[in-house]
Parts: sequence; C-alpha cells; structure tokens
Amino acid sequence: MTRTMLAAVYRGIDDVRTETVAVPEIGPGEVLMRIDTCGICGTDLKKIHIGSHSAPRVFGHEMAGTVEAVGEGVRGFKPGDRVMAFHHIPCGECFYCRKKTFAQCERYKKVGTTAGVGEAAGGGFAEYIRVMDWIVGDGVTAAGLIHVPDDIPLEQAAFIEPVNTCFKAVKLLALEPDDTVLVIGQGSIGIILAALAAQTGATVLTSDMYPERHAIAAQFGLKQPLDARGDVVAASKAATAGRGADVALVAVGSDKLIETSMAAVRPGGRVMLFASTQHGTAPFDPAAVCMDEKTLMGSYSASVAIQQEGIDLVFEGYRSGKLDFTKLISHRFPLEQASEAVRLAANPQPDSMKIVLQNRKR
Repeated sequence: MTRTMLAAVYRGIDDVRTETVAVPEIGPGEVLMRIDTCGICGTDLKKIHIGSHSAPRVFGHEMAGTVEAVGEGVRGFKPGDRVMAFHHIPCGECFYCRKKTFAQCERYKKVGTTAGVGEAAGGGFAEYIRVMDWIVGDGVTAAGLIHVPDDIPLEQAAFIEPVNTCFKAVKLLALEPDDTVLVIGQGSIGIILAALAAQTGATVLTSDMYPERHAIAAQFGLKQPLDARGDVVAASKAATAGRGADVALVAVGSDKLIETSMAAVRPGGRVMLFASTQHGTAPFDPAAVCMDEKTLMGSYSASVAIQQEGIDLVFEGYRSGKLDFTKLISHRFPLEQASEAVRLAANPQPDSMKIVLQNRKR
C-alpha cells in the first residue's frame, strides 16, 4: 500500500495548499529523509509570488531532519541519523567548478532533493523528501547530506544552508578589522550577514526601519543600529569621519537601494548585492564606479569550498552561544498551516523574522 504524507504544494501564483500526497520512493544510492524543520526562504517566496516555476511542486530547502530509509549501496548513513541536506551540489569538474563559481555549474543548478510532486524544488515543505545520489555522496568524500551531532538542535542545523550563502558573501569581501560595513536590512538573512561580518573584527552598522529587528540584532552583538527611515547615507558618513562605509551589504531585494548603498560607501568602497534575484534594470551613477573607483558586486547561493567551515560555524556558534540562530525563529507553523506561514513570510511584520514549517512527531 502506498504511504502518504502531508506536503505544502505550490499550485499557482500565491497559492500554496497543504495536501496529502505519496511519500517519494527512493532508488539505489538515495536516502529518504524525514523533515523536522524547514525555513521559508525569500527565494521560495519570490517563486511562489511571481509564478516563475511550473506547478505543482513542493518548495523548501533550509531543512534538517532524520534519515528514514536508505537505498541500496548507501554508505555512511543509516535510519535514525540526524542530518541536514543541501539541495544543490556541483559536479566539481566543469569550467565553473574549476573557477570556483559553483552556483553557475549545470549540475549545481539541478535540484537534488524532492518531495516527489512535480519537478524537484527542494521539497522541504513536506514530511519526507527523497535525497538523490549525488547529494548523498559515496560515504567517503563529503557531499550534500550532512550529519548533525546530538547536541545541536535540528532547528539550528536548518540554518546551515542559508549561513553558507551568507558566509560565501562575507568571505568574498575579505574584510579587515579596520573596515566599516553597512548591512542594509535586518531580517534573518541581514542579521546573519552582519553577525558574520562582525566576526572578522570589522565595525558593523545595521540599517532597518523596525526597532524590533534591531533588538534581535543586538543579541548577536550588533549594537550600532541606523534607522532606515532616516538618512542612512549621512549616518554612514558620520560614523566614518565623513568618508562613508568601506563596504555595503544589501540584504533587501530593492533596486532603489543600490543607488543608496553606492552613495553610502567611500571612494574605493564596495557594494555587495545579496538579495537582487529578479531581473530588471536599476539606476546607478557610472562615474561612481569609474572615477570614484567603487565596486558593484554580487554573491548568490552556496559554495562547497567553504562548506565544512560554514558547518563548523553553525555547530560551534550554537555551543558557544555566539551564533545561536534559533533566536532568529519568530514563528513556527505545522504543515497544516503552511499557507498561513507563507502568507506571513511574504508580508513580514516588525516582529516576524525567520518563519519555519515543522513536522514534529505526533
């Protein structure tokens, strides 16, 4: 008899419904993973809102849980193991992998986890997912299925993938202790970016319009808030002897903030776009790039080159209390209330941060 499960199925633009579907079947080299916690990511919300992907499918990729079953030939994993799964892993051999631009690898662009409904899309908004063989790996060389120690909550482990994406951006900036970094946006991703930037010894200014978010940021040692309703450019210059920040990290997908961030950095400064994932056009002063020697750059998705370092950050950060990302979770919803969870995540409130779907044993 076919086993069934609950899944939050994307059916069309702004239409996510909790449905009963078949538990995905696994093949040789694959793993069936029971989801405990899955965060709702801004990229999921964008796809749901603009209808860029065909329906039906099940989104969700910030996920952790336990191994339910293993396919023939799987090594290194057994039922009951606590794990998290990356949904993308590159081939390691192509031109882009050799250049360490892993997110542009064709294998990387292929999603390796699915709830079995429609095209593979992560699948974390479900009770179970099928983890494909190149994500599981050979049990010798690390791939995309990661063991989680018993002392680390699965809620914390669910942050491994988004932390990797943020850590990649911070590493690309090669920050120095005498740098001043402006992080625009203090949602959960903005706070992660700011907290990781602060670990380099740099001075971090955080910009957001909600005092509630600045209060959460302060729990991560981020205590130089700027009110985004005021003049952020002037405030950045006031904090840097009139020069402007060395770096601006833009954690909000707003094209108009590109111009703001370019104005907020000093001559020779850098602007890192982290949330600009929709195609379009955005105005900026080309002379700021040429004559003022400012750099406009971007970072997207995760990097296997820093995968273990990012994992260690999440585990040790929880143990020390310095990077306890569970503090970023403001709302926890069961799968039965998935549509409500997605609606809140798409319309954030001052007190809403990371919103997760959870599949706790009943």
